[in-house]
Amino acid sequence: MKTYIHHIEPLLPRYSYRQDYARDRMVGWMPGKRNRRLINGIYDHSGIDTRYSVLPDFGPHAEQRLFKEDAEGRIIEPTTGERNSYYRECAREMVVEASRRAMEKAEGFSAADITHVVTVSCTGFYNPGPDLDLIKGLGLPKSTERYNIGFMGCYAAFPALRMAHQFCKARSDAVVLVVCLELCTLHLQFREEADSLLANSLFADGSAAVIVSARKPAANRPALAIESFASALAPEGESEMAWEVGDRGFDIRLSTYVPGIIGSNITGIVDGVLENAPWSREEIGTWAVHPGGRSIVDRVEKELDLRPEQLEDSRETLRQYGNMSAVTVLFVLHRILNREGLDETHPICAMAFGPGLTIETALLEYQPARTSVPEGKERKLAAVLS
Repeated sequence: MKTYIHHIEPLLPRYSYRQDYARDRMVGWMPGKRNRRLINGIYDHSGIDTRYSVLPDFGPHAEQRLFKEDAEGRIIEPTTGERNSYYRECAREMVVEASRRAMEKAEGFSAADITHVVTVSCTGFYNPGPDLDLIKGLGLPKSTERYNIGFMGCYAAFPALRMAHQFCKARSDAVVLVVCLELCTLHLQFREEADSLLANSLFADGSAAVIVSARKPAANRPALAIESFASALAPEGESEMAWEVGDRGFDIRLSTYVPGIIGSNITGIVDGVLENAPWSREEIGTWAVHPGGRSIVDRVEKELDLRPEQLEDSRETLRQYGNMSAVTVLFVLHRILNREGLDETHPICAMAFGPGLTIETALLEYQPARTSVPEGKERKLAAVLS
C-alpha cells in the first residue's frame, strides 16, 4: 500500500523585504567598519533576493510592536517571553489559514476526513497549541489524534512526514494533516558575532500544510508517492549548528564549517540510502535539497556531481523566500509538485540538514495527473500506480 503527499499548501506572512534593503537596515543598526564589511559581504553573497516576515518594518512611523528603536535609532531587543507572545498571536492565524487553503485545494478531502494532525515548529511554543487551534478553526473531529514536533530545526518536516507515512501504513483510512510553521525573524539578535550576522541574513518566516494519505490520488492532480525515509548523523558537526533558548530570543550557533561538513558526508549518506532503493543515483533527475544557504546547495551539487537544473527548485526557493527552517523543503517540494509539463513518473531525492549535525532524506516518486498522461503511456503508468 503506497502513501501519497496529495497536496502542499505554502503560506507567507504579509510583509516582505528585499535583501538589499534588509542589508542596509542592518548596517544602520550595527555601525562600524568591521560590521559594515561583514554584513555587506554576507548579504550580497546570500543567494537571496526577498524574505518574508510577520514583523512590520522598523522605524518611527512603523506599527512595530516587538522590536522598537530608541531616540538614537538603536534597536531595543525584546525578551524571549515577548517574542513568544508575538509568535503565539501570529501562529494561531497562520496555521489555520494554511490548513484551510490546503483542505480547499486538495481534491476529495474534507475536515471530517482528518484523523491525525502533526504540527512542526522550532521558533515558538504555547499550550494548548496550534494543534488545538486547528481542531477549532477547521472544525476537525474532536477525536483527531494530535502530535507536535518541536525544536528539531530545519530538518523537522521529514520526521513529520515519516510519522504521517507510518500512520497511513498502520491505518488504511488515515488522513494526516502536517502543518509546519516557522517565524524565524522573531529571533533577530543584534550581536557582532558571525553566527548572529549570518543567521540574520538567512532566516525568514513561512508556513506550509500537507495532506498525506494512502488514498489513490485524484485523476486530475499530481502527487508524490512516498518510497522511504532515512536519518543520518555527521557527529563532527554537533558543535557547529545548535539552537538554544536564551534571554533575548533563541540563540543560534551556525558555523561557516557547516557546508564543508555536509559536503564531506553527503555522498556516502546518499549512496547508503539508495543501496536498497529501486533507483540509482544517476536515475534521480530531481533533488529537493533544503537550501539552508547558497554554499550548502553549491557543496551538495559539487559532491553529488549534479547538474545546475537538478537543484533549480532549491535555489529558486532560497532566492525568493530565504531559509524558513523546517518549512523550506516543503516549498521546494511544492514547486516540484506544481511544475508544468511533467507527464512521466520520476524519482526525487529530498534532504534537509539541522542540529546534530543531522541529515534527513526522503525518496519520493512524482506521479503526474493521470488525465494529462500522453496516449501510449497510460498502460505503463497504471502498472506503476497499481
